Amino acid sequence: MSEVNSASPAVSVADATRAVVQEFLAARLAGDTGRLVELFADEVDWQLAENPTVPWIRPRSTAAECAAQFTELMEHTVPEDARAAVDTFLVDGTDAVLTGHLSGTVRATGKSFAGPFALHLTVEDGRITRHHLYENSLSIAQACAP
Repeated sequence: MSEVNSASPAVSVADATRAVVQEFLAARLAGDTGRLVELFADEVDWQLAENPTVPWIRPRSTAAECAAQFTELMEHTVPEDARAAVDTFLVDGTDAVLTGHLSGTVRATGKSFAGPFALHLTVEDGRITRHHLYENSLSIAQACAP
């Protein structure tokens, strides 16, 4: 019986993490930056490979800065061409990892980008404290180049 009881808190933590990540995905899909600000912690461990040729990729650390990434992405890409498909959604306690593929078109150049991605999120106290995104930054940089 103690084994079942010791596993229960981990399941509830994982369930809470999964729920927040699902809310995050829904808010991204809806373009609800207000909800994204609520979902990000006040300080976020944000990691996305620096890419000076890509206007929406820059260092971020606050909830508002992290949520603004979506708005900046939409300003610089063609929304109708944006695609993201999640192939895998794994949760272990406070950590979630999503893998899949994304693609889009840069508005200024008309060039497309595509490639796989992996997103590592950490959820603590109902808010996202870590957002590490690994993507095909070369393809995106090439699409941004004139």
